[in-house]
Amino acid sequence: MSARFRRSSGSDEIKYAPGVAARVPPSHRPLRPLEWIALLHAGIFLVWITWAFGGGAETMRPKLAWWGTLGILITLTALQDRDAWRDGWMRPLIWLWPFAAFNAIVLIGCFNPSFREATLDGDTLLIAQQSISWLPSSARPNLALSGLWMFNALWLPAFNLALLVRQRRALRGLLLVAVINALALSVFGTAQKLLQAPGIYFGQVASPQKYFFASFIYHNHWGAFTLLMMAAGLGLVWHYARRHEARNFFHSVAFAGLVVLLFLAVTLPLSGSRSATLLGAALLGGAFLHWMIRFARTRRRHRESVLLPFAGAFVALVVALAGIWFVARDTIAKRASLTREQVADMALRGGIGSRSALYHDTWRMAAVRPWMGWGMQSYPHVFTLYNSQRSVDQLPAFYRDAHSDWLQSFAEHGFIGSALLGLCALVPLLRLRRRHFGSPLPAYLLAGCGLLLVYAWVEFPFGNLAVVLTWWITFFGAVQYARLQDREAPTPAKSDPSLSGALPSVTP
Repeated sequence: MSARFRRSSGSDEIKYAPGVAARVPPSHRPLRPLEWIALLHAGIFLVWITWAFGGGAETMRPKLAWWGTLGILITLTALQDRDAWRDGWMRPLIWLWPFAAFNAIVLIGCFNPSFREATLDGDTLLIAQQSISWLPSSARPNLALSGLWMFNALWLPAFNLALLVRQRRALRGLLLVAVINALALSVFGTAQKLLQAPGIYFGQVASPQKYFFASFIYHNHWGAFTLLMMAAGLGLVWHYARRHEARNFFHSVAFAGLVVLLFLAVTLPLSGSRSATLLGAALLGGAFLHWMIRFARTRRRHRESVLLPFAGAFVALVVALAGIWFVARDTIAKRASLTREQVADMALRGGIGSRSALYHDTWRMAAVRPWMGWGMQSYPHVFTLYNSQRSVDQLPAFYRDAHSDWLQSFAEHGFIGSALLGLCALVPLLRLRRRHFGSPLPAYLLAGCGLLLVYAWVEFPFGNLAVVLTWWITFFGAVQYARLQDREAPTPAKSDPSLSGALPSVTP
């Protein structure tokens, strides 16, 4: 029932019409205990996994998986809320069907193995065996089950945000925690880099990768995580810039956010991630262009000149670029030199080198089982049968990842499994309309998610657990923020002759 109320003349007191129950909109209510639990569960998971080597430590993975699995208990508890069912809050459950179908395909494949394991002198050998061709299959069922467990553990805490959180300010709070955590990691990683630490945690942990950064073993994974956090930071800056609570812009939360973005941006070239640096420049360039267009429209509306503010903005941009160059110039110079050598080698060979052969061999592997794939976590084990490259000592080169998440997904899950993975994101996204984007915050969050999907064509950002969790939290945070924005928008008042000066009705 809609609550109708009138404002008494000469007073700010709101009086409800006789016999009409007052209903407080969700944005004005305190967070329910289950909302707090969902937010804390996702937030703790995000902070923990980023500092735990981005989830790259094998010994930490079972603990992380068990923590994420607690999300199913939160989901089941939410199903008991009758008021939520009545008021339409449980509609995100419809989005579960591609997630459930993907789980079913992986589980069926575990009962239809295409290889059997044998042990010889302590080594595990895979021996091909006949499997049912029209059913999903798995090369190593035990690894597929552990991979599926981890995927579900990362997905459910993010989904619970869309199912349970009913306040935009709560989602902004979670994003603020995530960005502040990224800032702490960037400062930590910068200190390690400037002090030339030989390993992670100032040399306490040896890194298998030369280009590690902060707590991340691989610099391109740090770059992917930073891109998502920069997108979240840009959205928050836009949100707080539209508020006029501070004395001036330089004393506002928005200005502090720009400083944080500068710290995050400098770590992209400092980490040595060339691809992430280019994508970060594109993201910041798009945001700067967005600001220029919006600012110019506002100044024209007030018939004010844009020359002086634009000049100041360009000066600030040049100073920021100079600061980035000052901090990261050595790394930038080394990576630029390496890039020139690689380009010269590609021009000499007439191709893109070993990456081209890797993609070609991965596609050959995927083409053998195009519909269902070889099974989850099967790539490094099955790819040895299709790898045409040899190392300098003429031994087969070993690849754990295809350096293209899209190609690796086709190889492991086929077109059907990959389509279901895509629908896990596409189904919620198709529920949004243009009216849901009254604020730039969800748009920037989704832009960051989109950048990573583009990046995944030529790299494997989703090979890192922290990036996967951050992507899903960012995605579902954006979707739920947009839905709440539309739901909390004031509805036009209905004409009622019995109530003079009635305010708009409030419906949750």
